[in-house]
Amino acid sequence: MHALVLETDAGHRLLARYLRTQNNTDLDQSIKHFERASDLCPVDYPCRPAALFNLATTKFVDCQASRTYPDLDIPISLFHDALDMRPTGHPDRPITQLYLSIALLSRFARRNDPHALDEVISSHYNALEYYNPMHARRGQLLCNLSVMLLTRFERRGNVQDLDEAIVLQRESLALLPVGHTDRSKPLNNLANGLSTRFSHRGNDQDLDEAIVLHMEALALRPVGHPDRSASLNNLANRLSTRFSHRGNVQDLDEAIVLHREALALRPVGHPDRFLSLNNLGNGLSTRFRNQGNDQDLDEAIVLQREALALLPVGHPFRSKPLTNLANRLSTRFSHRGNVQDLDEAIVLQRESLALLPVGHTDRSKPLNNLANGLSTRFSHRGNVQDLDEAIVLQRESLALLPVGHTDRSKPLNNLANGLSTRFSHRGNDQDLDEAIVLHMEALALRPVGHPDRSSSLNNLATGLSTRFEQRGNFQDLDEAIVLQRESLALLPVGHPDRSASLNNLANRLSTRFSHRGNVQDLDEAIVLHREALALRPVGHPDRFLSLNNLGNGLSTRFRNQGNDQDLDEAIVLQREALALLPVGHPFRSKPLTNLANRLSTRFEHRGNVQDLDEAIVLDREVLALLPVGHPDLSTSLNNLATGLFTRFSDRGNDQDLDEAIVLHMKALALLPVGHPDRSASLNNLASGLLIRFEYRGNAQDLNDSLEHLRSALTLLTQHDPLQLNVHSLLSSVYLLFHRSGLDLTGQDTDSLNAAMDHLKTAANFVSGGLLARLRASLCWVRGAAQHAHGTELEAYSTSMHLLDAYMSATASVSSRHNAMKDFPSTLAVDAASCALRHNDVCRAVELLEQGRTLIWTQMARFRTPLDSLEERSDHAKVLMKRFRDLSSLLDKPPVTHSEGTSRVDVEAEATRYRRLVEDWNTTVEEIRKVEGFAHFLLPPLFSDLQDAAREGPIIVLVASKSSCDAIVIQHKEPPTRVQLPTNLEKLRQLVITLRRTVEAADPKGKQPVLIKVLRELWDDVVCPVVEHLGRFARQGSRIWWCPTSFFSFLPLHAAGEYRGNGKSISQLYVSSYTPSLTALIRARKSNDGSPSVSFAAIGQDHPPGYSFTLEAVEPELKLVQSLLPPPPAVSFTKVTSVESTKSRAMHALQDNHWLHFACHGTQDLLEPFKSAFLMRDHPLSLLDIAQTNLSRHEFAFLSACETAVVDFQTPDEVIHLAAGLQFAGVKSVVGTSWKVTDATVQHLVEAFYKNFCRDGKMNSKRAARALHKAVQSLKDVPLDQRIVFMHIGI
Repeated sequence: MHALVLETDAGHRLLARYLRTQNNTDLDQSIKHFERASDLCPVDYPCRPAALFNLATTKFVDCQASRTYPDLDIPISLFHDALDMRPTGHPDRPITQLYLSIALLSRFARRNDPHALDEVISSHYNALEYYNPMHARRGQLLCNLSVMLLTRFERRGNVQDLDEAIVLQRESLALLPVGHTDRSKPLNNLANGLSTRFSHRGNDQDLDEAIVLHMEALALRPVGHPDRSASLNNLANRLSTRFSHRGNVQDLDEAIVLHREALALRPVGHPDRFLSLNNLGNGLSTRFRNQGNDQDLDEAIVLQREALALLPVGHPFRSKPLTNLANRLSTRFSHRGNVQDLDEAIVLQRESLALLPVGHTDRSKPLNNLANGLSTRFSHRGNVQDLDEAIVLQRESLALLPVGHTDRSKPLNNLANGLSTRFSHRGNDQDLDEAIVLHMEALALRPVGHPDRSSSLNNLATGLSTRFEQRGNFQDLDEAIVLQRESLALLPVGHPDRSASLNNLANRLSTRFSHRGNVQDLDEAIVLHREALALRPVGHPDRFLSLNNLGNGLSTRFRNQGNDQDLDEAIVLQREALALLPVGHPFRSKPLTNLANRLSTRFEHRGNVQDLDEAIVLDREVLALLPVGHPDLSTSLNNLATGLFTRFSDRGNDQDLDEAIVLHMKALALLPVGHPDRSASLNNLASGLLIRFEYRGNAQDLNDSLEHLRSALTLLTQHDPLQLNVHSLLSSVYLLFHRSGLDLTGQDTDSLNAAMDHLKTAANFVSGGLLARLRASLCWVRGAAQHAHGTELEAYSTSMHLLDAYMSATASVSSRHNAMKDFPSTLAVDAASCALRHNDVCRAVELLEQGRTLIWTQMARFRTPLDSLEERSDHAKVLMKRFRDLSSLLDKPPVTHSEGTSRVDVEAEATRYRRLVEDWNTTVEEIRKVEGFAHFLLPPLFSDLQDAAREGPIIVLVASKSSCDAIVIQHKEPPTRVQLPTNLEKLRQLVITLRRTVEAADPKGKQPVLIKVLRELWDDVVCPVVEHLGRFARQGSRIWWCPTSFFSFLPLHAAGEYRGNGKSISQLYVSSYTPSLTALIRARKSNDGSPSVSFAAIGQDHPPGYSFTLEAVEPELKLVQSLLPPPPAVSFTKVTSVESTKSRAMHALQDNHWLHFACHGTQDLLEPFKSAFLMRDHPLSLLDIAQTNLSRHEFAFLSACETAVVDFQTPDEVIHLAAGLQFAGVKSVVGTSWKVTDATVQHLVEAFYKNFCRDGKMNSKRAARALHKAVQSLKDVPLDQRIVFMHIGI
């Protein structure tokens, strides 16, 4: 026992002296004494745990001092034995547990054994249980444990470890309140933990708190404090992080200032000077990337050269500054193109790799860096040895991290990227497939919850998207979009990487749109690009990318849908993008190109030559920025060529034409067979040669153009939208062969038939988009009509179908009307005329009905009754409900946006409408599958339309350039064509004369001219029809006129000879009008009126803006009331001038089924849906009426001026107040063709209602005869006033 005490005391004494003097002899002697003491203690001896603990402690100190880290197993084993002998409750168990934990931590730090990490953490948790919050050792344990939890999180990605580490760091900090001398260290640790969590979750609060904590730590380390430089460095790093995520340049500038101060505190000779040199270099490099100041990059390189010089060959830390300097040189190469920089970077990367020989645990990273450098050099010099070596290096890097290694996912990703690059240059499918397999393995190693899962999802999506572009397998593209959606979902609002993920998903959706033409994809892509832009405010380093991407999306949508706002906004965005990249910026060429393209497009649509000239200047600047060998050179050559072609077409300068073709040839030469852009380049060159042939007539140009287009067509995938352009150009080439009489070299092809076939293919190419297809179909119409080709009728039918589909995607009726102005207003009548030339009268009627009154027809579709469908089956019942629900939503007035409403909100509403239309179309297709509904809402057949003539013949008048005809339709007989002895020009002059006459101020001078007009109308139009009607229609019976084109402006009901015993139509028949056959059929099918008649008379004698009062209005209301049958036969409501606000008039309109308006009426010929009845406060417009369901209404008398006047731009849409009431559901309407006087109204109203209500009964079918008789009773009224009223409907 005495010997044991002596040995133990000697060991403690020598250990204490070693700790003071660092004399290794003392340490060695201490170990020997403790070994002998241990030998003196048998296994069951009470002092043995203490002896083992003492020996373990000295052995541990020896390992630390001599750096013989493999020997750490000995003290750890001894600590374990001692702990086992000190059970729970033993007074020395806490200190034993603490020392064991420290030893385990030390071994882990030296060996980096991932399997030991759990043991270290568990041991620290055990030790922590013995030390309460007041114990001095608890703070150290909390600190160590939090570090280990962070380490485990970084290796395994378990976010619980990260959160627990931060909780422990907060507790550690709380043990050292404000004012404590050691508080700066836990402040620093907690800040680091929060920074780590920010980098994985993207919560800005974590980063902001970390910066605040670092600032507090720095304040506790004033000038002169030994740790001040470390605090400066930490705060600077966090500010740099915040800059990279928010783009506030103040953060970056402050970080650089802090790094400079830290460097100043580490003068030459300071052991950490190389760290500060490196950090400051990194900050300056970041600022260079953001602001493009070459001085920052050059200084960064100087600093990192100095950092490297401080770590000479053989220094253990030399590898890192080698890597950093190599990275800076690579950056300078990419911006200035000095190959010496790139070569030096690769030399440095090779040296860095050589410092870590085969078998070194850290060799994987420099392998990766060297591989990246070689890949860069390959991309600039094209030396395949560099690329192949890069892939070999990446394979070696991967092999160092076998299956199961926690870091394996990174080299998997890098090797996959290298293989993808090699695929893009050699086209070896095996490389691409292997890259995708590697990305899949990397993703599998990053399960849900892994911090890098979003990145792997993105990489795999990119690979699949590339494979789609090469092979056209839509499964790859669809899967890429699914992966990108999951990637985005992992980056919630506020995450620093969300904007990049939004951008990637938007790009994939744009790709899918370009191949499938689904506008939902394009709309969603634009919404995503807008969100990405909002996350990149002014100052953000990537703002220019988002501006560019959103501009491209809007430009694509403009080409697809033709909305000028999209194009204008795209130009504004791309101007801003360009302004962010001033002259000299390495990325300036791309926004220059985009802005030039947008300006060229705007010139093509609006003709402003300034746009075109600016586009060409911009394209020349781009070309000057791209040296020989640049991957974008071919695109730049093509863009400039296209601009020059456009200017040649506008101004005819030969130099522009020849230069453009030379540029296109150069562009094509840069795109070898197999290049994905070769087909587009062939198309562009072919277009240029075609233009030059038309200008100079060189047959070689035409032959070359044809050959290039054929080649382009063979290169395109099945659904590539460019096919539509190629087919359209091929049609132009074949038409030129046909017109010029040139032979098609070595071919038997009929050039005219080939031209029409290609136009037909273009018009029916679904992926090309509705607008482009519609334009192609109109080219087909023009070509077939010009050459009297057999497909002319099919071309017309296709065009009208596409026009209908295009119009249906437009939300508001007024915007539909504006859209109609962009297309031929005579399309339907020309189609009908074509059918008549083919002697197909029935088809002519069908085409007229399909192509006229499109706006009204589309509105009526959403009000189609489906009661009979409900009886078919449960599925049919579901379809009926879905159809009614969607129709109800589509029939609602579109949201009106006040001035200043954001484009995002406007777009969201437009997108919502388009999606509703798609759902509605899908439902209609499903309904057509139900038995008996196969023809549901398809263009009506003549057999259906013939029912409109059930109560009397209908005369459809067709006016086209080729002929003017009347089609007489009877209920049970085939239709008859009556050729009219007039032409389009004579009709036009007749309309002009009529309008001038009725608008003239001299009442006496009107009558002779008006009679002449009505005689000509009789001779050339009405008389030939009457002669035919005389064969079957009894005198005094009713007839209906359905005029088109210029016929719509003429008073057919008043035509006559106007001489003694002369004939007139009014002597022979009772005339009514109908805008379309379908409208008349619908009016007759309307719900039967109720036995009781609810009648409203609405008057307004002095609307705002008028200086005089209509004195006859109030007496007219009283007169109407007096002439109507008394209650209960008629329930009468009078809305006087005092009461007739717009709202009150609208309520009266909705609540009463019989109506009489006495007020001012206005016809807006520019925007006809703004035509209106003028009320006391606001106008009751045609648009208000059109959006009201009046399907139970019987009759309306419009005692107002100009209520039945069509507009000149779209006469076949029949947009006026009277037609609007009929399309809204009113069966029978009396309106006016021009201005009417009070005296005329008074006489006619009295005569009309006396005839209308003669037996005390109300029947809307009597309106036509009542008006006919009333007009005949007007003896002393001027002719223009006698014929001003007309009847529309049943």
